[in-house]
Amino acid sequence: MTTVRETVHELLRGWGLTTVFGNPGSNELPFLDRFPADFRYVLGLHEGTVLAMADGYAQATGRPALVNLHAAAGLGNAMGNLANARQQHTPLIVTAGQQARNMVGLGAMLSEPELTTVPRPHVKAALEPLRAQDVPRALAEAYHLSTLPPAGPVFVSLPLDDWAAEVVPHEVEHLGRRRVTSLAAPAEGEIERLAARLDAAKAPVLVVGPEADREPVFDQVVKLAEAANLPVWLPPGPPRCGFPTTHPHYRGVLPNTVNGITETLAGHDFVLVLGAPVFRYHVNKPGPFLPAGTELVAVISDPAAAARSPMGDALVGDVGEVVSRLAGLVTGSGRPPVPPRPAAQAVPAASAPFPAEAVFDVLADVLPPDAVLVNESTSNTGAFWARIPIRRSGGLYFPAAGGLGFGLPAAVGVALADPGRRVFAVLGDGAAQYGIQGLWTAAHHRLPITFLVLRNDEYGALRRFTGRLGVSEVPGMDLPGIDVVSVARGYGLPARRVEDAGALRDALAATGGPLVVEVPITRT
Repeated sequence: MTTVRETVHELLRGWGLTTVFGNPGSNELPFLDRFPADFRYVLGLHEGTVLAMADGYAQATGRPALVNLHAAAGLGNAMGNLANARQQHTPLIVTAGQQARNMVGLGAMLSEPELTTVPRPHVKAALEPLRAQDVPRALAEAYHLSTLPPAGPVFVSLPLDDWAAEVVPHEVEHLGRRRVTSLAAPAEGEIERLAARLDAAKAPVLVVGPEADREPVFDQVVKLAEAANLPVWLPPGPPRCGFPTTHPHYRGVLPNTVNGITETLAGHDFVLVLGAPVFRYHVNKPGPFLPAGTELVAVISDPAAAARSPMGDALVGDVGEVVSRLAGLVTGSGRPPVPPRPAAQAVPAASAPFPAEAVFDVLADVLPPDAVLVNESTSNTGAFWARIPIRRSGGLYFPAAGGLGFGLPAAVGVALADPGRRVFAVLGDGAAQYGIQGLWTAAHHRLPITFLVLRNDEYGALRRFTGRLGVSEVPGMDLPGIDVVSVARGYGLPARRVEDAGALRDALAATGGPLVVEVPITRT
């Protein structure tokens, strides 16, 4: 007979899901029983770390990833990073082991009758098969649904006693051959009308979001910006970088407030947003959503984001399809060339504690051309974006929902996806603690990652918010006594603390396996 486990292993092989990210418990052991020799199990020491590793891996490969978590508690541990994955539309098949079916109603240990409600609202769907024989079809549904636009995580609850059950051959024989593809295309004339509006504008501007950060869309956006003479901004808090920050048309990252964006876009009569919500604000500083007389069109794959926008028109569809056609239609209408953005002034520093700007200047100087950056130093994002060059697609990852714990393990997932590119994880000393267990996986797989931990002994971003929110005398802002170097060595990684500029340069230029570099920086 053919079992559910054997059938699922064969389906996963056909879908290319032979890398499994997990932290196993007793409910998951029957799935892992007789684990195929051609599969790879990537162990994380905490479920939040596991989820972020899979998120980084799926984003870097552009394909779904499979996550195997332990029961309701393990799924709960992963929720913070599941929110990031949902916001970024990362295709993940997230599974958790349910107790044996006859034990769930008894309230047995590791059972949860409402397990499918635990990951909501951060999944596209949550499934639990009604019969053991439905497990293969439920996983097939999750696989296809996770990839359909807008992509995102899908959850499947898997009772532990289902795996040994016999499948019904005619119920599963078609699953591995099915292909589910989105064929949505812009309506007749929509691209031409958009091109005409862009050409008719006197001072248009382009805002490029994370959906443009893939080949060949990345290069097509550059072509569009040059053809139409458009200055280019990134949206607030960009989780990916859809435009090279070294390009002369690049202007920076939009502020995260309503009035800040309105002031920044003043003087522009037309705003074209590609692949980003309009807009993801953070700090409550209200005002007009756009400058008076300014029109806006957003192109995005997410119908919910398009529908909730408070201003402008929206085209729901594939950003790549729109950009490739639009770039060949626009003329620029004789607008003058976009002047280059002034370069950031160098901030020299001879010894610790360094200004964050000085650290980023050194990092920018030693970065390999194909390096990947994962940023989770939230108190220094302005300095980061002003100084770090992103030259190609897949060059930058940031927690999309703002949840800490993404950066360190996501860097592990990105490196597993493409070990030929060196990864630099730029982390705050507070943020690093949320995913610190990922250091063990990096050491175990000897991944080419430099973990740059900026140590200021505080939650710097929170301290900055105390001023913005008008609060004072807030506890819990300081983080004294965290020795990241010792922690890293305990996980098996080489680590060093740098105190002068020469040692900083040498550490950041180092190659080979994983390395943790702790750098004291000035406080907020």
